[in-house]
Amino acid sequence: MGDTATAADLAGRHVTVAGLGVSGRSAALALARMGAGVTVVDGGDSDTHREHAERLRKEGVTARLGDAETLPEGTDLIVTSPGWKPESPLFRAARAADVPVWGDVELAWRLRGAASGGTGAPAPWLAVTGTNGKTTTVQMLSAILRAAGLRAPAVGNIGTPLIDVVLDEQKPPDVLAVELSSYQLHWAPSLRAHSGAVLNLAPDHLDWHGSMEAYAADKGRIYEGNQVACVYNCADPATERLVREADVEEGCRAIGFTLGTPGPSELGVVDGILVDRAFVEDRRRQAQELAEVGDVTPAAPHNIANALAAAALARAYGVPPSAVRDGLRAFSPDAHRIAHVADVGGVAYVNDSKATNTHATQASLAAYESIVWIAGGLAKGATFDELVRTSASRLRGAVLIGADRALMAEALARHAPDVPVVDLARTDTGAMAAAVHEASRLARPGDTVLMAPACASMDMFVNYNARGDAFAEAVRELAAGRADNVE
Repeated sequence: MGDTATAADLAGRHVTVAGLGVSGRSAALALARMGAGVTVVDGGDSDTHREHAERLRKEGVTARLGDAETLPEGTDLIVTSPGWKPESPLFRAARAADVPVWGDVELAWRLRGAASGGTGAPAPWLAVTGTNGKTTTVQMLSAILRAAGLRAPAVGNIGTPLIDVVLDEQKPPDVLAVELSSYQLHWAPSLRAHSGAVLNLAPDHLDWHGSMEAYAADKGRIYEGNQVACVYNCADPATERLVREADVEEGCRAIGFTLGTPGPSELGVVDGILVDRAFVEDRRRQAQELAEVGDVTPAAPHNIANALAAAALARAYGVPPSAVRDGLRAFSPDAHRIAHVADVGGVAYVNDSKATNTHATQASLAAYESIVWIAGGLAKGATFDELVRTSASRLRGAVLIGADRALMAEALARHAPDVPVVDLARTDTGAMAAAVHEASRLARPGDTVLMAPACASMDMFVNYNARGDAFAEAVRELAAGRADNVE
């Protein structure tokens, strides 16, 4: 089928969709409407699963619940949701039967011209991956592109299934700002972006990928076949190595971003100004002002890096400098990402519940000078010695919560023995209010109480959003003078 497909190519084929989540349901509906025979398989069999399955059945899709291991008879193609591991029994059976496996992104990439019947040029993809910062960078990129007058939705791992966008005949995009996870890249071997960026690399999802090398290799797929620019982080040599290893189109350039003064073919910061020395006529002697650091919200170092990466991709697509400035000014981050909640008694309270690993938390801690740190949760196999060692000088105190708080307490004892630590054993719904109360007792005017847990949330909360909401509510209660009721 090559690297493109049409409805006619898929009509009559028997396709198994692995997973009944958002991307799986979108893929199943799209395939069924193209005339494919579709079976969705999922190991779950809850009321929610059955409700989703019933809706799909009304669209002609077969749903098999409770069995995600057996390959349905007659399957010609599997389309998988991102999180399914390569060694899942279903995929082992597919390999044995010589059945190809596509991810949801691979399907969208191959169908990207289908909405126009193959008559129009499909929208280019500007793609972003990295261990941390993907969502913020893609949203910044979308804002910059829209400031240039382009229809440029933020899609992919950010929550909007790509298949829905590439098949939208009513509002076809001019260009796509695409967030891609390592899972999605693993299952998208045909992807060839206009330009791509790897923001950073740190150990994550190693239980899925098997090793750091495999994880990095899947991230690096974003550079394969790039047409104009491979954007990398000058402060993270691993991202530049991925560029060097990539097979790109003739003329594609390596573009770095740095928080320091940029060299030729880089974007960076000079005297509080974001500048471009990559997409200018004479990059050895010229620099183009793009925006001020104050145009980025929040202006934390890691967020400035996100803004530079977004600007690099946008400039690679040809947007004017004014669009970078206007887009960054218009952008506001999602909740739970280094979000200022309130100032109480001269102390700032900041919610970074999205910091679910040590890499993200290190960036968050680096943004403030004197911190009372609320941390803990599910460690997911992580260790905290390096995080604490590099951040110890910034810590006034720490309040630890969650199942694996002992690991963090041990790291603090080793590398920050003079930092006072409050260990909260409680895990009930009032635990976060207690944590905020204890943090307020440790803090002094001018400090920041930072909730950046470095851990997953599911030991105590439904997700990191619920954890962040609990923190914000506790801060509001503190501000209203009700925190003294915490037992």
